[in-house]
Amino acid sequence: MQDPDFAEIVSLICKEDPRFDRKAYDFVRLGLDHTVKELRKKDAARAEKSRHVSGAELLDGLRIYALDQFGPLTKTVLNAWGVNRCTDFGDIVFNLIEYNVFSKTESDRREDFADIYDFDSAFVKPFQPTKRPRAAGGSSATEAFGAA
Repeated sequence: MQDPDFAEIVSLICKEDPRFDRKAYDFVRLGLDHTVKELRKKDAARAEKSRHVSGAELLDGLRIYALDQFGPLTKTVLNAWGVNRCTDFGDIVFNLIEYNVFSKTESDRREDFADIYDFDSAFVKPFQPTKRPRAAGGSSATEAFGAA
């Protein structure tokens, strides 16, 4: 269930900036939680209670989380929400920062979300079949399986 304060804030943001569906904000919030958990597993030796997540780390975490949640439909779902490139995730994050839902450091910038990955490469390519090299001599499929 969604936090009512978060839902109210997202409603306000969507009135000011209607580019993104409210579901995109929910996704980024859940994706940040997922990313933080995964980074904590990797940083277990340091046992940090709270850790800042960089733009690049968040984008990578959102990529992994989206593929896990939506599989081959990931790009379609994100596009339906108005999210078409990494900078859109950055705009969502900074909208949430402006409303004090997320925090930032002095070094965090919108540009941290620029051109980290291409949506086709990140969300479509993993589900495309890999091309196998053709058999030498241009043999047909029936020859390859031993049929005459």
